[in-house]
Amino acid sequence: MRERASTSGTWFDLLVETNRLLLVAGLFVTIFGALLALGVVIPSAGPLFISGDPIETAFQAFVGATITGVTLVVTLNQLVLSQEFGAVGDQRERMDAAVQFREDVESTLDAAISPPEPAAFLRALVDVTGERAETLRERVAEDDSLDEAVRDRVTTLAADIAANADAVGEALDGTQFGTFEVVSSALDFNYSWKLYSARRVRAEDGQQLTDEQSEAVEELIDALELFGPAREHFKTLYFQWELTALSRIILAASLPSLVVSVSMVLFYDPAAIAGSIAGAPLSLWIVAGAVAVALVPFLVLLSYVLRIAVVTQRTLSIGPFTLRETDREESIDWE
Repeated sequence: MRERASTSGTWFDLLVETNRLLLVAGLFVTIFGALLALGVVIPSAGPLFISGDPIETAFQAFVGATITGVTLVVTLNQLVLSQEFGAVGDQRERMDAAVQFREDVESTLDAAISPPEPAAFLRALVDVTGERAETLRERVAEDDSLDEAVRDRVTTLAADIAANADAVGEALDGTQFGTFEVVSSALDFNYSWKLYSARRVRAEDGQQLTDEQSEAVEELIDALELFGPAREHFKTLYFQWELTALSRIILAASLPSLVVSVSMVLFYDPAAIAGSIAGAPLSLWIVAGAVAVALVPFLVLLSYVLRIAVVTQRTLSIGPFTLRETDREESIDWE
């Protein structure tokens, strides 16, 4: 997914790949350092730390924002949990659909039972897709009677799918659900463009292919069509996992944030604080640190929502639809 991103690799890693708590810590340090630097550089900032009125007003706003944020978190939790509630008939339908899908996958895998873990399940689908792509490549590459342009197009497509499947399968190996590595690895398998390309081969070149070659194309399409809903299902489960974790962390961060904000309103007296550290007034250090702590719940929300928003934007479609030019693979030009 990083290779298809329109942004730089570093920026993409920061938005998506970086551990969320590390990102929060980085933002915390950045805000603290920025406030400290501005307080030293701007001459008019000194009197603000001597007078308590602006500081008291700011932290009163932080208190209200924190309480409002906790209310929103409770609402968010209710939204996530509402998807798990339902009558027994609804739950039975969900169970039947899940079992039916697993049976379809098991038929494709030619296995008695499919893996229960999301990472292993996705890897099994990716592996069988790669195997079927390699089978298609071999059958077409060995056919000298086939039109050269068709042979090159199909073998290139099959080789690309097989190579991508191998890379994604290795990335999925050993990953655990609940970490972003599972979703990130699955998103690296650009099945939408592959499915479109395979279906186009069937539509435009199918008459030139032998029965065995056409069968290989059909089997490849079947595998790709199963990978799509599997990936979207586990992506949805991961988002629910992330939103639940987000709610828990924000609630935990809100308590110290609220305590610090209330303490600054009730007890902070800039006139009673003297001295300096590293050339900066001690009151500046206190206010900058208190502001950074008060903003922690917002920083947690920002870091988690950024990842969810970026991933959702890049995976809005399901099936053979490509919403962005970067989703296309340059090795095959259909235009």
